[in-house]
Amino acid sequence: MTLRVALAQCNPTVGDLSGNLDLLRRNLVQTRSHDVHLVVFPEMVLSGYPPEDLLLKKHFLLECRRLLDAFAADCKDMTALVGFPEFDGDACYNSLAVCRRGRIDAVYRKCLLPNYGVFDERRYFHSGSTPLAIIEKDLSLVLTICEDIWDIETLAGSLASLPKKNVIINIAASPFHAGKLRQRQDVISAAARRFGCAVVYCNLIGCQDELVFDGRSLVFDASGTLALQGRPFREDLVVFDMSPGDSGLTIHPILVSSMKLPGDPVAEVYEALILGIRDYVRKNGFQKVLIGLSGGIDSALTAALAVDALGPRNVVSLTMPTRYNSPETIGDAKLTAENLGIDIHTVPIGDLLSHFSRALYQVPGWDEKGLAYENLQARIRGTILMSLSNQLGCLVLTTGNKSETAVGYSTLYGDTAGGFAVIKDVPKTLVYELSHYINRLHGREVIPRSVIDRIPSAELRENQKDSDSLPEYDLLDRILKGYVEQIKSGQQLIDEGFPPEVVNKVIRLIDRSEYKRRQCPPGIKITPRAFGKDRRMPITNKYSF
Repeated sequence: MTLRVALAQCNPTVGDLSGNLDLLRRNLVQTRSHDVHLVVFPEMVLSGYPPEDLLLKKHFLLECRRLLDAFAADCKDMTALVGFPEFDGDACYNSLAVCRRGRIDAVYRKCLLPNYGVFDERRYFHSGSTPLAIIEKDLSLVLTICEDIWDIETLAGSLASLPKKNVIINIAASPFHAGKLRQRQDVISAAARRFGCAVVYCNLIGCQDELVFDGRSLVFDASGTLALQGRPFREDLVVFDMSPGDSGLTIHPILVSSMKLPGDPVAEVYEALILGIRDYVRKNGFQKVLIGLSGGIDSALTAALAVDALGPRNVVSLTMPTRYNSPETIGDAKLTAENLGIDIHTVPIGDLLSHFSRALYQVPGWDEKGLAYENLQARIRGTILMSLSNQLGCLVLTTGNKSETAVGYSTLYGDTAGGFAVIKDVPKTLVYELSHYINRLHGREVIPRSVIDRIPSAELRENQKDSDSLPEYDLLDRILKGYVEQIKSGQQLIDEGFPPEVVNKVIRLIDRSEYKRRQCPPGIKITPRAFGKDRRMPITNKYSF
Protein backbone atom coordinates (compact mmCIF):
# COMPACT_ATOMS: atom_id res chain seq x y z
CA MET A 1 0.00 0.00 0.00
CA THR A 2 1.36 3.44 -0.98
CA LEU A 3 1.69 6.35 1.47
CA ARG A 4 1.79 9.79 -0.11
CA VAL A 5 3.73 12.26 2.02
CA ALA A 6 4.16 16.04 1.80
CA LEU A 7 6.93 17.99 3.55
CA ALA A 8 5.59 21.51 4.11
CA GLN A 9 8.81 23.51 4.41
CA CYS A 10 7.35 26.82 5.53
CA ASN A 11 8.24 30.17 7.05
CA PRO A 12 6.35 31.09 10.25
CA THR A 13 6.84 34.25 12.32
CA VAL A 14 7.57 33.98 16.02
CA GLY A 15 4.53 34.97 18.04
CA ASP A 16 2.21 35.46 15.05
CA LEU A 17 -0.02 32.61 16.11
CA SER A 18 -3.02 33.45 13.93
CA GLY A 19 -0.75 34.10 10.95
CA ASN A 20 1.04 30.81 11.52
CA LEU A 21 -2.30 29.01 11.74
CA ASP A 22 -3.25 30.51 8.37
CA LEU A 23 0.10 29.29 7.02
CA LEU A 24 -0.67 25.75 8.18
CA ARG A 25 -4.12 25.88 6.64
CA ARG A 26 -2.84 27.17 3.29
CA ASN A 27 -0.38 24.31 3.12
CA LEU A 28 -3.13 21.85 4.07
CA VAL A 29 -5.25 23.07 1.18
CA GLN A 30 -2.31 22.74 -1.20
CA THR A 31 -1.55 19.19 -0.10
CA ARG A 32 -5.16 18.14 -0.67
CA SER A 33 -4.78 18.99 -4.34
CA HIS A 34 -2.06 16.33 -4.51
CA ASP A 35 -4.08 13.61 -2.70
CA VAL A 36 -1.61 13.55 0.20
CA HIS A 37 -2.20 11.17 3.10
CA LEU A 38 0.38 12.64 5.51
CA VAL A 39 1.69 16.21 5.71
CA VAL A 40 4.74 16.98 7.85
CA PHE A 41 5.40 20.46 9.22
CA PRO A 42 8.64 21.71 10.86
CA GLU A 43 9.52 21.93 14.53
CA MET A 44 7.65 24.62 16.51
CA VAL A 45 5.93 25.82 13.36
CA LEU A 46 2.87 27.02 15.24
CA SER A 47 4.76 29.39 17.53
CA GLY A 48 7.80 30.08 15.35
CA TYR A 49 11.29 29.21 16.53
CA PRO A 50 12.87 30.11 18.87
CA PRO A 51 10.08 31.75 20.87
CA GLU A 52 12.45 32.32 23.79
CA ASP A 53 10.78 33.88 26.85
CA LEU A 54 7.37 33.87 25.22
CA LEU A 55 7.43 30.30 26.52
CA LEU A 56 7.34 31.67 30.06
CA LYS A 57 3.92 33.20 29.38
CA LYS A 58 1.23 30.68 30.29
CA HIS A 59 -1.37 32.53 28.19
CA PHE A 60 0.88 32.24 25.13
CA LEU A 61 1.11 28.47 25.56
CA LEU A 62 -2.64 28.13 26.10
CA GLU A 63 -3.31 30.15 22.95
CA CYS A 64 -0.98 27.84 21.01
CA ARG A 65 -3.00 24.87 22.17
CA ARG A 66 -6.32 26.50 21.31
CA LEU A 67 -5.20 27.22 17.76
CA LEU A 68 -3.69 23.76 17.40
CA ASP A 69 -7.06 22.27 18.33
CA ALA A 70 -8.66 24.47 15.68
CA PHE A 71 -6.17 23.23 13.08
CA ALA A 72 -6.64 19.60 14.10
CA ALA A 73 -10.36 20.01 13.42
CA ASP A 74 -9.44 20.68 9.78
CA CYS A 75 -7.53 17.38 9.52
CA LYS A 76 -10.44 15.01 8.96
CA ASP A 77 -9.27 13.48 5.71
CA MET A 78 -5.50 13.33 6.28
CA THR A 79 -2.87 13.23 9.00
CA ALA A 80 -0.76 16.27 9.85
CA LEU A 81 2.36 16.31 12.05
CA VAL A 82 2.74 19.75 13.64
CA GLY A 83 5.48 21.14 15.89
CA PHE A 84 4.22 23.23 18.81
CA PRO A 85 5.06 24.25 22.41
CA GLU A 86 3.00 22.07 24.72
CA PHE A 87 1.93 23.16 28.19
CA ASP A 88 1.08 20.39 30.60
CA GLY A 89 0.62 21.22 34.24
CA ASP A 90 3.66 23.27 35.23
CA ALA A 91 5.85 21.88 32.45
CA CYS A 92 6.52 23.00 28.89
CA TYR A 93 7.58 20.59 26.14
CA ASN A 94 8.87 20.90 22.59
CA SER A 95 6.26 18.66 21.05
CA LEU A 96 4.89 17.16 17.86
CA ALA A 97 1.12 16.79 17.52
CA VAL A 98 -0.44 14.03 15.43
CA CYS A 99 -3.55 15.66 14.01
CA ARG A 100 -6.02 13.27 12.39
CA ARG A 101 -9.70 12.39 12.39
CA GLY A 102 -10.43 16.01 13.35
CA ARG A 103 -8.53 16.00 16.64
CA ILE A 104 -5.11 15.73 18.27
CA ASP A 105 -4.70 11.99 18.23
CA ALA A 106 -1.29 11.73 19.93
CA VAL A 107 1.66 13.88 21.04
CA TYR A 108 5.38 13.16 20.96
CA ARG A 109 7.70 15.14 23.24
CA LYS A 110 11.28 15.92 22.23
CA CYS A 111 13.73 13.88 24.28
CA LEU A 112 17.12 15.49 23.58
CA LEU A 113 17.19 19.23 24.29
CA PRO A 114 20.17 21.09 22.79
CA ASN A 115 21.90 23.49 25.15
CA TYR A 116 24.91 24.73 23.19
CA GLY A 117 25.70 27.39 20.61
CA VAL A 118 22.52 29.31 19.82
CA PHE A 119 20.33 26.79 21.65
CA ASP A 120 19.15 27.03 25.25
CA GLU A 121 16.17 24.68 25.21
CA ARG A 122 16.76 23.44 28.76
CA ARG A 123 15.88 26.93 29.96
CA TYR A 124 12.35 26.39 28.72
CA PHE A 125 11.52 22.76 28.08
CA HIS A 126 11.28 19.51 29.99
CA SER A 127 12.53 16.41 28.20
CA GLY A 128 10.18 13.77 26.93
CA SER A 129 11.03 10.15 27.61
CA THR A 130 8.59 8.01 25.63
CA PRO A 131 9.09 7.02 21.98
CA LEU A 132 6.11 7.24 19.67
CA ALA A 133 5.29 5.45 16.43
CA ILE A 134 2.09 5.86 14.45
CA ILE A 135 0.66 3.65 11.73
CA GLU A 136 -0.22 5.09 8.32
CA LYS A 137 -1.06 2.79 5.39
CA ASP A 138 0.37 -0.16 7.32
CA LEU A 139 3.72 1.63 7.74
CA SER A 140 5.20 2.29 11.16
CA LEU A 141 6.35 5.91 11.36
CA VAL A 142 8.66 6.75 14.25
CA LEU A 143 8.42 10.40 15.34
CA THR A 144 11.45 12.46 16.39
CA ILE A 145 12.27 16.15 16.74
CA CYS A 146 15.53 17.72 15.52
CA GLU A 147 18.24 16.98 18.13
CA ASP A 148 16.78 13.52 18.82
CA ILE A 149 18.38 12.20 15.64
CA TRP A 150 21.81 13.79 16.15
CA ASP A 151 22.73 11.31 18.89
CA ILE A 152 22.15 7.99 17.17
CA GLU A 153 23.12 5.73 20.07
CA THR A 154 20.82 7.51 22.50
CA LEU A 155 18.06 7.33 19.89
CA ALA A 156 18.73 3.62 19.42
CA GLY A 157 18.22 3.05 23.14
CA SER A 158 15.01 5.05 23.08
CA LEU A 159 13.60 3.18 20.07
CA ALA A 160 14.58 -0.30 21.27
CA SER A 161 11.07 -0.87 22.61
CA LEU A 162 9.45 -0.22 19.23
CA PRO A 163 9.03 -3.52 17.41
CA LYS A 164 8.74 -2.07 13.91
CA LYS A 165 10.36 0.92 12.19
CA ASN A 166 9.58 1.54 8.51
CA VAL A 167 10.30 5.26 8.51
CA ILE A 168 11.81 7.75 10.96
CA ILE A 169 10.28 11.20 10.66
CA ASN A 170 12.28 14.14 12.03
CA ILE A 171 10.83 17.63 12.21
CA ALA A 172 13.44 20.33 12.69
CA ALA A 173 14.26 23.99 13.18
CA SER A 174 17.91 23.70 12.28
CA PRO A 175 19.63 27.06 11.68
CA PHE A 176 22.08 27.65 8.87
CA HIS A 177 25.77 28.19 8.93
CA ALA A 178 28.24 27.59 6.13
CA GLY A 179 28.86 23.84 5.82
CA LYS A 180 25.81 22.83 7.90
CA LEU A 181 24.05 20.98 5.06
CA ARG A 182 26.84 18.41 4.77
CA GLN A 183 26.69 17.80 8.52
CA ARG A 184 22.93 17.25 8.38
CA GLN A 185 23.16 14.91 5.43
CA ASP A 186 25.84 12.85 7.16
CA VAL A 187 23.79 12.58 10.37
CA ILE A 188 20.56 11.60 8.62
CA SER A 189 22.28 9.19 6.24
CA ALA A 190 23.97 7.51 9.21
CA ALA A 191 20.62 7.18 10.99
CA ALA A 192 19.04 5.57 7.93
CA ARG A 193 21.84 3.00 7.77
CA ARG A 194 21.87 2.41 11.53
CA PHE A 195 18.14 1.67 11.74
CA GLY A 196 17.75 0.17 8.28
CA CYS A 197 14.83 2.39 7.34
CA ALA A 198 14.02 5.54 5.42
CA VAL A 199 14.43 8.87 7.20
CA VAL A 200 12.25 11.87 6.37
CA TYR A 201 13.46 15.27 7.59
CA CYS A 202 11.39 18.49 7.39
CA ASN A 203 13.20 21.73 8.22
CA LEU A 204 12.03 25.27 8.87
CA ILE A 205 12.95 28.19 6.61
CA GLY A 206 13.09 31.91 7.34
CA CYS A 207 14.96 34.41 9.49
CA GLN A 208 14.40 34.97 13.21
CA ASP A 209 16.61 37.73 14.56
CA GLU A 210 20.19 36.44 14.04
CA LEU A 211 19.20 32.99 12.83
CA VAL A 212 18.49 31.92 9.27
CA PHE A 213 16.75 28.60 8.68
CA ASP A 214 17.61 27.27 5.25
CA GLY A 215 14.97 24.58 4.64
CA ARG A 216 16.51 21.92 2.40
CA SER A 217 14.27 19.19 3.78
CA LEU A 218 15.64 15.71 3.10
CA VAL A 219 14.51 12.18 2.35
CA PHE A 220 17.01 9.31 2.63
CA ASP A 221 16.28 5.70 1.77
CA ALA A 222 17.20 2.76 3.99
CA SER A 223 20.65 2.47 2.40
CA GLY A 224 21.50 6.02 3.51
CA THR A 225 21.23 7.42 -0.02
CA LEU A 226 19.74 10.86 -0.56
CA ALA A 227 16.49 10.47 -2.48
CA LEU A 228 14.93 13.96 -2.34
CA GLN A 229 15.80 17.45 -1.15
CA GLY A 230 13.70 20.59 -0.69
CA ARG A 231 14.63 23.99 -2.00
CA PRO A 232 17.26 26.04 -0.17
CA PHE A 233 16.24 29.27 1.57
CA ARG A 234 12.69 29.19 0.16
CA GLU A 235 9.34 27.77 1.12
CA ASP A 236 8.64 24.49 -0.59
CA LEU A 237 6.24 21.57 -0.71
CA VAL A 238 7.94 18.25 -1.38
CA VAL A 239 5.49 15.47 -2.26
CA PHE A 240 6.47 11.83 -2.71
CA ASP A 241 5.13 8.29 -2.47
CA MET A 242 6.53 5.58 -0.21
CA SER A 243 5.69 2.03 -1.23
CA PRO A 244 6.80 -1.30 0.27
CA GLY A 245 8.95 -3.41 -2.07
CA ASP A 246 11.13 -6.50 -1.97
CA SER A 247 14.19 -4.50 -0.90
CA GLY A 248 12.42 -2.06 1.41
CA LEU A 249 10.48 1.12 0.78
CA THR A 250 10.52 2.64 -2.68
CA ILE A 251 10.53 6.44 -2.76
CA HIS A 252 8.91 8.01 -5.80
CA PRO A 253 8.82 11.82 -6.25
CA ILE A 254 5.49 13.46 -7.12
CA LEU A 255 6.21 17.17 -6.59
CA VAL A 256 9.82 18.21 -6.05
CA SER A 257 11.33 21.54 -7.07
CA SER A 258 14.19 21.24 -9.52
CA MET A 259 15.94 24.28 -8.03
CA LYS A 260 19.27 23.40 -6.47
CA LEU A 261 21.81 25.75 -4.98
CA PRO A 262 25.18 25.63 -6.74
CA GLY A 263 28.03 24.01 -4.85
CA ASP A 264 29.77 27.37 -4.44
CA PRO A 265 29.86 28.11 -0.66
CA VAL A 266 29.87 31.85 -1.39
CA ALA A 267 26.56 31.46 -3.24
CA GLU A 268 25.13 29.68 -0.20
CA VAL A 269 26.14 32.55 2.10
CA TYR A 270 24.67 35.04 -0.36
CA GLU A 271 21.31 33.25 -0.28
CA ALA A 272 21.34 33.20 3.53
CA LEU A 273 22.02 36.94 3.69
CA ILE A 274 19.26 37.73 1.20
CA LEU A 275 16.70 35.71 3.16
CA GLY A 276 17.94 37.20 6.42
CA ILE A 277 17.51 40.80 5.21
CA ARG A 278 14.12 40.22 3.61
CA ASP A 279 12.60 38.46 6.60
CA TYR A 280 14.07 40.72 9.29
CA VAL A 281 12.90 43.86 7.52
CA ARG A 282 9.43 42.60 6.60
CA LYS A 283 8.66 40.70 9.80
CA ASN A 284 9.57 43.78 11.86
CA GLY A 285 7.16 45.97 9.92
CA PHE A 286 9.53 47.98 7.71
CA GLN A 287 9.30 48.56 3.99
CA LYS A 288 12.48 50.51 3.32
CA VAL A 289 16.05 50.52 4.58
CA LEU A 290 18.59 53.32 4.89
CA ILE A 291 22.33 52.84 4.36
CA GLY A 292 25.30 55.16 4.72
CA LEU A 293 27.36 54.75 1.52
CA SER A 294 30.99 55.63 2.13
CA GLY A 295 32.46 54.58 -1.20
CA GLY A 296 34.02 51.57 0.53
CA ILE A 297 33.40 47.89 -0.11
CA ASP A 298 31.47 47.08 3.10
CA SER A 299 28.73 49.63 2.52
CA ALA A 300 28.63 48.80 -1.20
CA LEU A 301 28.13 45.10 -0.45
CA THR A 302 25.46 45.85 2.17
CA ALA A 303 23.58 48.04 -0.30
CA ALA A 304 23.84 45.44 -3.08
CA LEU A 305 22.49 42.71 -0.79
CA ALA A 306 19.65 44.98 0.33
CA VAL A 307 18.69 45.71 -3.26
CA ASP A 308 18.66 42.03 -4.16
CA ALA A 309 16.55 41.28 -1.08
CA LEU A 310 14.09 44.19 -1.18
CA GLY A 311 14.32 45.84 -4.60
CA PRO A 312 15.94 49.20 -5.44
CA ARG A 313 12.84 51.26 -4.61
CA ASN A 314 13.09 50.14 -0.99
CA VAL A 315 16.74 51.09 -0.45
CA VAL A 316 17.75 54.68 0.32
CA SER A 317 21.39 55.71 0.65
CA LEU A 318 23.21 58.64 2.13
CA THR A 319 26.76 59.91 1.68
CA MET A 320 28.13 62.20 4.39
CA PRO A 321 31.57 63.47 3.33
CA THR A 322 34.15 65.54 5.17
CA ARG A 323 37.46 66.95 3.95
CA TYR A 324 39.04 63.57 4.72
CA ASN A 325 36.97 61.79 2.07
CA SER A 326 38.73 61.65 -1.26
CA PRO A 327 36.96 62.67 -4.48
CA GLU A 328 37.41 59.06 -5.61
CA THR A 329 35.45 57.56 -2.71
CA ILE A 330 32.74 60.22 -2.93
CA GLY A 331 32.44 59.45 -6.62
CA ASP A 332 32.35 55.72 -5.97
CA ALA A 333 29.52 56.08 -3.47
CA LYS A 334 27.47 57.83 -6.15
CA LEU A 335 28.52 55.29 -8.79
CA THR A 336 27.49 52.42 -6.53
CA ALA A 337 24.07 53.99 -6.01
CA GLU A 338 23.73 54.53 -9.75
CA ASN A 339 24.69 50.93 -10.53
CA LEU A 340 22.14 49.69 -7.99
CA GLY A 341 19.41 52.05 -9.13
CA ILE A 342 18.86 53.49 -5.63
CA ASP A 343 18.36 57.03 -4.39
CA ILE A 344 21.39 58.71 -2.86
CA HIS A 345 21.40 61.93 -0.86
CA THR A 346 24.47 63.94 0.04
CA VAL A 347 24.70 65.54 3.48
CA PRO A 348 28.16 67.07 3.99
CA ILE A 349 29.13 67.04 7.66
CA GLY A 350 32.20 69.31 7.61
CA ASP A 351 30.36 72.27 9.15
CA LEU A 352 28.67 70.04 11.74
CA LEU A 353 32.06 68.61 12.66
CA SER A 354 33.44 72.12 13.16
CA HIS A 355 30.46 73.15 15.33
CA PHE A 356 30.76 70.04 17.48
CA SER A 357 34.49 70.49 17.88
CA ARG A 358 34.19 74.16 18.84
CA ALA A 359 31.62 73.24 21.47
CA LEU A 360 33.87 70.51 22.84
CA TYR A 361 36.77 72.94 23.15
CA GLN A 362 34.87 74.35 26.12
CA VAL A 363 36.11 71.29 28.01
CA PRO A 364 39.86 71.35 28.80
CA GLY A 365 41.69 68.51 27.13
CA TRP A 366 39.71 68.36 23.87
CA ASP A 367 41.69 68.59 20.64
CA GLU A 368 41.40 67.51 17.01
CA LYS A 369 44.52 65.36 16.93
CA GLY A 370 43.44 61.94 18.11
CA LEU A 371 40.98 59.08 18.00
CA ALA A 372 38.17 60.99 19.72
CA TYR A 373 38.04 63.51 16.88
CA GLU A 374 38.01 60.71 14.31
CA ASN A 375 35.19 58.97 16.14
CA LEU A 376 33.23 62.20 16.36
CA GLN A 377 32.81 62.08 12.59
CA ALA A 378 31.35 58.59 12.77
CA ARG A 379 29.01 59.62 15.59
CA ILE A 380 27.71 62.58 13.60
CA ARG A 381 26.98 60.23 10.72
CA GLY A 382 25.25 57.78 13.05
CA THR A 383 23.07 60.58 14.45
CA ILE A 384 22.06 61.69 10.96
CA LEU A 385 21.16 58.17 9.88
CA MET A 386 19.11 57.47 13.00
CA SER A 387 17.34 60.84 12.75
CA LEU A 388 16.32 60.11 9.17
CA SER A 389 15.30 56.61 10.20
CA ASN A 390 13.03 58.16 12.80
CA GLN A 391 11.59 60.68 10.34
CA LEU A 392 11.23 58.48 7.26
CA GLY A 393 10.42 55.15 8.92
CA CYS A 394 13.38 53.38 7.31
CA LEU A 395 15.41 50.69 9.07
CA VAL A 396 19.12 51.59 9.20
CA LEU A 397 21.41 48.79 8.06
CA THR A 398 24.88 49.00 9.56
CA THR A 399 27.82 48.00 7.41
CA GLY A 400 30.52 46.64 9.74
CA ASN A 401 31.96 43.21 8.93
CA LYS A 402 33.02 40.43 11.33
CA SER A 403 36.71 41.29 11.17
CA GLU A 404 36.07 44.87 12.30
CA THR A 405 33.46 43.80 14.86
CA ALA A 406 35.88 41.28 16.34
CA VAL A 407 38.70 43.72 17.03
CA GLY A 408 36.56 46.74 17.87
CA TYR A 409 37.50 48.64 14.71
CA SER A 410 34.25 50.59 14.93
CA THR A 411 32.72 53.53 16.78
CA LEU A 412 30.01 53.04 19.37
CA TYR A 413 26.99 55.21 18.50
CA GLY A 414 28.67 55.91 15.16
CA ASP A 415 29.01 53.26 12.47
CA THR A 416 27.48 50.75 14.92
CA ALA A 417 24.26 52.80 15.13
CA GLY A 418 21.41 51.08 13.34
CA GLY A 419 18.75 48.41 13.44
CA PHE A 420 20.30 45.43 11.68
CA ALA A 421 23.92 44.47 11.03
CA VAL A 422 23.75 42.59 7.75
CA ILE A 423 27.41 41.52 7.41
CA LYS A 424 28.22 41.37 11.13
CA ASP A 425 29.24 37.70 10.77
CA VAL A 426 30.95 38.07 7.36
CA PRO A 427 34.78 38.23 7.59
CA LYS A 428 36.46 40.87 5.44
CA THR A 429 37.98 38.32 3.08
CA LEU A 430 34.49 36.92 2.45
CA VAL A 431 33.24 40.48 1.83
CA TYR A 432 35.50 40.56 -1.23
CA GLU A 433 34.36 37.11 -2.39
CA LEU A 434 30.69 38.09 -2.06
CA SER A 435 31.28 41.30 -3.98
CA HIS A 436 32.85 39.41 -6.87
CA TYR A 437 30.02 36.85 -6.71
CA ILE A 438 27.31 39.54 -6.95
CA ASN A 439 28.98 41.05 -9.99
CA ARG A 440 29.15 37.60 -11.63
CA LEU A 441 25.54 36.87 -10.67
CA HIS A 442 24.30 40.05 -12.32
CA GLY A 443 26.67 39.81 -15.26
CA ARG A 444 27.83 43.39 -14.78
CA GLU A 445 29.73 45.67 -12.43
CA VAL A 446 27.14 46.20 -9.70
CA ILE A 447 29.84 46.91 -7.12
CA PRO A 448 32.38 49.12 -8.94
CA ARG A 449 35.78 47.59 -9.56
CA SER A 450 37.39 50.68 -8.11
CA VAL A 451 35.58 50.01 -4.82
CA ILE A 452 36.80 46.41 -4.73
CA ASP A 453 40.38 47.35 -5.59
CA ARG A 454 40.78 50.32 -3.24
CA ILE A 455 42.96 49.90 -0.13
CA PRO A 456 40.54 49.77 2.84
CA SER A 457 40.33 53.01 4.84
CA ALA A 458 37.93 54.55 7.35
CA GLU A 459 38.89 58.00 5.94
CA LEU A 460 38.73 59.73 9.32
CA ARG A 461 42.15 61.36 8.97
CA GLU A 462 44.60 62.19 6.21
CA ASN A 463 46.00 59.18 4.30
CA GLN A 464 44.46 56.68 6.74
CA LYS A 465 44.56 52.93 5.96
CA ASP A 466 43.03 50.04 7.93
CA SER A 467 46.45 48.38 7.90
CA ASP A 468 47.78 51.26 10.03
CA SER A 469 45.83 49.78 12.94
CA LEU A 470 45.23 46.15 11.95
CA PRO A 471 47.10 43.23 10.39
CA GLU A 472 46.35 42.53 6.74
CA TYR A 473 42.86 41.08 6.55
CA ASP A 474 43.91 37.70 5.19
CA LEU A 475 46.09 37.13 8.25
CA LEU A 476 43.59 38.71 10.64
CA ASP A 477 40.72 36.52 9.42
CA ARG A 478 42.72 33.32 9.83
CA ILE A 479 43.57 34.26 13.42
CA LEU A 480 39.95 35.20 14.10
CA LYS A 481 38.72 31.87 12.78
CA GLY A 482 41.08 30.02 15.08
CA TYR A 483 40.44 32.09 18.20
CA VAL A 484 36.71 32.86 17.85
CA GLU A 485 35.21 30.03 15.81
CA GLN A 486 37.52 27.14 16.73
CA ILE A 487 38.13 28.36 20.33
CA LYS A 488 41.89 27.86 20.11
CA SER A 489 44.25 29.48 22.57
CA GLY A 490 46.79 32.08 21.59
CA GLN A 491 49.56 29.57 22.21
CA GLN A 492 47.93 27.05 19.88
CA LEU A 493 47.82 29.67 17.14
CA ILE A 494 51.45 30.59 17.73
CA ASP A 495 52.39 26.91 17.62
CA GLU A 496 50.63 26.70 14.25
CA GLY A 497 52.99 29.33 12.88
CA PHE A 498 51.14 32.61 13.29
CA PRO A 499 53.39 35.54 14.31
CA PRO A 500 53.35 35.82 18.15
CA GLU A 501 53.20 39.61 18.20
CA VAL A 502 50.23 39.63 15.80
CA VAL A 503 48.39 36.88 17.70
CA ASN A 504 48.87 38.70 21.00
CA LYS A 505 47.68 42.00 19.57
CA VAL A 506 44.60 40.51 17.90
CA ILE A 507 43.53 38.58 20.99
CA ARG A 508 43.87 41.68 23.16
CA LEU A 509 41.72 43.64 20.72
CA ILE A 510 39.06 40.90 20.60
CA ASP A 511 38.87 40.49 24.37
CA ARG A 512 38.66 44.17 25.20
CA SER A 513 35.99 44.87 22.55
CA GLU A 514 33.27 42.69 24.09
CA TYR A 515 31.53 45.74 25.57
CA LYS A 516 31.20 47.22 22.08
CA ARG A 517 29.80 44.05 20.54
CA ARG A 518 27.21 43.78 23.31
CA GLN A 519 25.77 47.14 22.22
CA CYS A 520 25.68 46.44 18.49
CA PRO A 521 22.49 45.54 16.59
CA PRO A 522 21.74 41.91 15.76
CA GLY A 523 23.17 40.48 12.55
CA ILE A 524 22.82 37.40 10.37
CA LYS A 525 24.68 34.28 11.54
CA ILE A 526 26.54 32.60 8.68
CA THR A 527 29.59 31.07 10.43
CA PRO A 528 29.65 28.17 12.90
CA ARG A 529 30.29 30.59 15.79
CA ALA A 530 28.93 34.10 15.48
CA PHE A 531 29.14 36.94 17.97
CA GLY A 532 25.94 37.15 20.00
CA LYS A 533 24.01 34.01 20.92
CA ASP A 534 26.82 31.72 19.80
CA ARG A 535 29.70 33.37 21.67
CA ARG A 536 28.76 34.69 25.10
CA MET A 537 31.82 36.12 26.78
CA PRO A 538 31.79 38.23 29.96
CA ILE A 539 32.45 41.93 29.50
CA THR A 540 34.31 42.20 32.79
CA ASN A 541 36.94 39.55 32.21
CA LYS A 542 40.59 39.34 33.24
CA TYR A 543 41.29 35.99 31.56
CA SER A 544 43.12 36.16 28.25
CA PHE A 545 44.59 33.72 25.75
